[in-house]
Amino acid sequence: MSRLKGSDNQSQMTRRGFLVSMTAAGVAFGFPQASNAAMNPAVPDGTPITPNGQPFEPSMWYWIDADGQVNVNIIRAEMGQHVGTAIARILADELEVAWENVHITHVDTAEKWGLMVTGGSWSIWQSWPVYRQAGAAGRTALIEAAAAKWGVDASGLTARDGAVTDGTQSISYGDLVAEGLDRSFTEDELAALPLKPHADLRLVGQDVHPLDLDTKTTGQAIYGLDAKVDGMVYGVPMLPPTRYGSKVNSVDDSAAKEVKGYLETVVLDDPSGTVPGWVVVLGKTLHAARMATYEISVDWTAGETANVSEDDIQARSRELIASDAGSILHTEQPETSAVFDAAAETLEAEYTTQSVLHFQMEPVNATVFQNADGIWETHAGNQWQSLILPTLSTALEVPADKIVMRSYMLGGGFGRRLNGDYIVPAALASKAVGKPVKLVFSREEDAQFDSIRSPSVQKLRMAFDDAKAVTGMEHHAAAGWPTQVMAPGFMPKGVNEEPYDPFAIDGADHWYSVGAHRVRAISNDLANATFRPGWLRSVGPGWTNFAVESFMDEAAHKVGADPLQFRLDHLKAEGINAGSAPNAVGGASRQATVLQRVAEMSGYGKTDLPEGTAIGIATTFGQSRSMPTWTAAAVKLAVDAETGEVAVQKMWLAFDCGTVVDPDGAHAQCVGAALWGLSMALHEGTRIENGNVVDLNLGSYTPLRMVDVPDVEVAFVESTEAPVGLGEPGTTVIAPAIANAIFNATGARVRHLPITPDAILAALES
Repeated sequence: MSRLKGSDNQSQMTRRGFLVSMTAAGVAFGFPQASNAAMNPAVPDGTPITPNGQPFEPSMWYWIDADGQVNVNIIRAEMGQHVGTAIARILADELEVAWENVHITHVDTAEKWGLMVTGGSWSIWQSWPVYRQAGAAGRTALIEAAAAKWGVDASGLTARDGAVTDGTQSISYGDLVAEGLDRSFTEDELAALPLKPHADLRLVGQDVHPLDLDTKTTGQAIYGLDAKVDGMVYGVPMLPPTRYGSKVNSVDDSAAKEVKGYLETVVLDDPSGTVPGWVVVLGKTLHAARMATYEISVDWTAGETANVSEDDIQARSRELIASDAGSILHTEQPETSAVFDAAAETLEAEYTTQSVLHFQMEPVNATVFQNADGIWETHAGNQWQSLILPTLSTALEVPADKIVMRSYMLGGGFGRRLNGDYIVPAALASKAVGKPVKLVFSREEDAQFDSIRSPSVQKLRMAFDDAKAVTGMEHHAAAGWPTQVMAPGFMPKGVNEEPYDPFAIDGADHWYSVGAHRVRAISNDLANATFRPGWLRSVGPGWTNFAVESFMDEAAHKVGADPLQFRLDHLKAEGINAGSAPNAVGGASRQATVLQRVAEMSGYGKTDLPEGTAIGIATTFGQSRSMPTWTAAAVKLAVDAETGEVAVQKMWLAFDCGTVVDPDGAHAQCVGAALWGLSMALHEGTRIENGNVVDLNLGSYTPLRMVDVPDVEVAFVESTEAPVGLGEPGTTVIAPAIANAIFNATGARVRHLPITPDAILAALES
């Protein structure tokens, strides 16, 4: 108490005082001007760096100015993963510039940037060849310019830290740019440019200061919720009773007119069909709009899914699995009837997962208006600008080139902001009233409107011969399909010419050699009609790998094999599982390596653990066969046999992601993903009742708390292969490792996520 009563005012900061201080700081630091086309996250006002003089632009991905400053254009969304820093590092390493001269700009949605999407753990994987080539082009052009200036052969020159030298003289990039360069490269020339040997990379794989770290840690970073434009009004949505098919019959706002600051209520007319039956309440302040909603009565006619429950959706999945519906994926031998007919023994199990919410910290929001040039500006954090732009065009009934999206940091994405549907009602409200509208969702509205991870049902079968050898495997998976609903053009076709959502089945087409292998992906039409299925961190592999790796464990126990050795025996780099360049070199052998690595790290198989304590293992290849990040995990936990409570004590993970570009960011991504996997395995899950999710806030929806976070140890296999993704793979491997550990600790097999104490007790009793 004496310390609290001391004279040091700084030490007496209260929580309220802290929040007030932070709010004041936000205002003082300002917000991006409406005219800003892009954002530099390294500075408080977000203004991109301006070049000194005419810059040299070897490609559209960056420029160099007369001061030697390099600005790298980033089309990926920043949501805490330091993606701009990682991508800029790839370019700067190949270009040979000093890190302190590198800046980044998160660009707007001009057509020249092409497909803009941040998801699927794709960012580094896709950027690696592009930005390396771009950097090499700049280095080559600058060396050639120096050679021409000195009248020497370019082959004798080298570049380092933003300067070119022949050993006796040197010149900076800035000076070369100031003298003028106009070198350009054809696509063939770009492809033929020599890249630095892996051993000569000096920024890739090393720790550098993240370019946007300072504004993040000082609270100066600008998020979508910070967007503000002159003359804007605030909007609060009133959500209809069903996601689709609702109609507004009448609105009574007579009582709301007594609310100070209340402006009007708008019934949205949405040609895009994104937000049918929506009502937006407008106010001079957010508080006024919110208070008015409590005084407004809306009479709706609900859509056809008003009475749908989670059980209904799961029953529909089982019905579909029992039919011939769905797409058969391309495996080496998709026909399995013969081996199952001839099998000496078979194993069959069903795995289910519950609906899961995103619950990103920053609820979705958007600010939209038509500027003086007639361009519709949207200000919001978003992961897939190219997806929502056509929808906005339809909703506003203007060509897509009359819309521009401003880039903001995301206060959490995790796939929720791949679907930019939350921008549509803001745009429609702005169009209706002719003013800028800032639409802000409450936590509850955000949850109800969420594009949730669909519940799923999976049926797995395995066939064995007389010698207990595996001769065939089947995997039938049914769930709501986000890609089918929002981006059907991304759906490939299976061997039966039926299209499928790869993001809802990746992982089931595993790298184990199991003889005949049939993978069937099925779209649940009732799920798709009830809610808008979303991509949630790891998407399909979050449930397919739970089933595959739990089932492999069950299969090992069925034939009396050690689960680790059973997996290793079936990870053979042969046939379709041999892998291919550039992304899957080594195939199944690399997955076997990370599995062995994590077994060694954890001491898997040790027998001196306390009663009720065990280690479980699992291995995956998140995110997909076309971009496998070889992943393995071991989880040590204790189960209270009286209560069914699980205490996770430690998690070990090993990754082979090829070249590690950003060591600190990679580690953070893997730990975050693993904890998300733990959260979904034991803590997260909601249900659909009456057509909507039942959990709307953190009182009943209880993600992993800090007190439940175990020690996490992460190892990376050293590699010079092409880098692949790390945002999601760590998520995919934890749930099965936990389920397998619970079995090892208690003998209880759990086949549903989330794993609840009641489920464990029920499994123990059975």
